[in-house]
Amino acid sequence: MEFYVNPGKKLIITVDGENYMRHAIKTRFIAANEENYIDLIREYAADIYEGGDILSISENIIALCQNRIVRLEDMKIGWLANFLARHVHMTSAGKGLGNPQKMQVAIDQAGPVRIIFAAIIGGICRFFGKKGVFYVLAGHNVANIDGFCNFSFDYYLDKGVLAPENPNKVCNEIKEALGIDAMVVDANDIGVEILGKNDSMTKDDSFYAALIKDNPAGQNDESTPFILIRKAGKAVEKITEEQDKAEETVKETIEEAAEEAAEEMMEEAK
Repeated sequence: MEFYVNPGKKLIITVDGENYMRHAIKTRFIAANEENYIDLIREYAADIYEGGDILSISENIIALCQNRIVRLEDMKIGWLANFLARHVHMTSAGKGLGNPQKMQVAIDQAGPVRIIFAAIIGGICRFFGKKGVFYVLAGHNVANIDGFCNFSFDYYLDKGVLAPENPNKVCNEIKEALGIDAMVVDANDIGVEILGKNDSMTKDDSFYAALIKDNPAGQNDESTPFILIRKAGKAVEKITEEQDKAEETVKETIEEAAEEAAEEMMEEAK
């Protein structure tokens, strides 16, 4: 099997002293309520899955299959959403709740009183260097609200995507139907959260998060919502060691060349 890696991502990652390969599985575009996730995984992953593999599944693909969609035409953006959105800390992963539409969804999910309380306490905690308190206090999976942007596809311009419903149950259904160990994840380039996994995956969530900590699925228009994770064999481990050595050699060569160039410039300046 030939493994596919998204641009800028690595094939192999080392976790707890073991090397794991990650295969990004491309799919067609999936719209809301268009597919059943069991059928999708059967189509794209069942034939290549081997015992011991783990299938990482983007939360969005499960949410779309469950029709966990909020449409802009059904919403009214209030003053509170506009006010709070202006004070959200921006990250490299995007606006997040800095988008008024997403903030309004958060208010609708958790209630205005809870969101205001979370915003006040979260702001105080951020002042003292503690981040993420707002999302903990807000609850209701508001951290997992997605959509209302064209960062990846125009389809999401007027649609918000809620967190998938009962992701542990989803993963157990996948295990029962297809024999595949699966986890549903919320991953981007700044962090990973394991939302659910099947009962036979007994390691701590931190282990599974480490397998995809560099977000091999990407967050643009890669269309790779499934990542097949497989422990690397000895041959691959040897290749990895050779690649690491080659990268180190290239780095040393560049550094030496830069030093020589700097010395020559210094001599010429004299």
